[in-house]
Amino acid sequence: MLKPLLFNTIGAPEILLIVLVVLLFFGGRKIPEMMKGIGKGVRAFKEGMNGTGRDEEQKEADKEKK
Repeated sequence: MLKPLLFNTIGAPEILLIVLVVLLFFGGRKIPEMMKGIGKGVRAFKEGMNGTGRDEEQKEADKEKK
C-alpha cells in the first residue's frame, strides 16, 4: 500500500531537490569519481552473474598467445 503512494508522488521538483542535496554534500569534483566506482561495481556484478570475468578472459588470451 505504501509503494504506490511513494512512486505516484515523486516528480521533477523532488528529484531536483535530491540532486542539489547530493551536489552540496559531496561536491562537484567527487561525484564523477563516485559514478565511476558505481559503474565498475555494476560491471563486476554483471560479469559475476554471467559467470565470466576478466580473469577467465585473460587466461584464455594467454593460452592463445602460447
